[in-house]
Amino acid sequence: MTAVIEAVVVPRRRRSYRRVGTGAGSLVLVLVLWEAAARVIGDPVTLPTVTETVRTFGEYLAKPYPEVQGKTLLQDALISTGRILAGFLLGSAAGLLLGASMAGVRVVRELADPVIAVVRPLPPIAFIPLLVVWFGIGETSKIALILFGVLPVVTVATLGALDAVPAELGHASRSLGASPLHTMLHVRLRAAVPGVITGMRIAMGGAWTAIIAAEMIAATGGVGFLILQAGNYLQTPLIFSGIAEIAVLGFVFDGLLRLLLRLADPTAR
Repeated sequence: MTAVIEAVVVPRRRRSYRRVGTGAGSLVLVLVLWEAAARVIGDPVTLPTVTETVRTFGEYLAKPYPEVQGKTLLQDALISTGRILAGFLLGSAAGLLLGASMAGVRVVRELADPVIAVVRPLPPIAFIPLLVVWFGIGETSKIALILFGVLPVVTVATLGALDAVPAELGHASRSLGASPLHTMLHVRLRAAVPGVITGMRIAMGGAWTAIIAAEMIAATGGVGFLILQAGNYLQTPLIFSGIAEIAVLGFVFDGLLRLLLRLADPTAR
């Protein structure tokens, strides 16, 4: 038995290590090319070097920008993260509920499907001026913007994942006396979790796009606001620092969702 377990686990670990090594190598290659291109151009305003960007990033982690009424990179990251978490969790919960309702109740599906079909292609950033009129430039408008972008994506992902669950599972549950609600919660939704999480990963990318755009237009803090202020004063290394911060935060959130996916589906890569 031990030999069988090792035969399965060891190759999987090797593949995981190989993926990590390959990914790290690709990132190093990008940084080397960036450094080489910056030195060839020789203009830090157009393209700063990696070393200058890293120095700037370290400096402004604890130093506010702008110096008067500004915030540090860490503070801006926390502001953006709080907005993302609030809007994403609300949008995911609403999308999961709506998608499950559409999959379980035909009338709900017939009513909501055309609305989702019309709303889903609309870019959330197009609604920024309208949300500012309705809710002002406070946190409500930004959370609503993220919710608006996340909800249709998670709804469609949930509906598609539930539709893909074999009908035999539901029939078996019903034949054993389970109610439609119990079958939905304990059979169909459990089987659909990997597809739902994949939709949440896609929605997370859109959430970051929306919040950065909103912070550039109507905000007094956040990573998007920082990048806009740095651009106004041609602080290119700081712009790249903000972009790097977004990349790190996005990578962390996606990693957490990937971990959740593995817990729900151990066969997922």
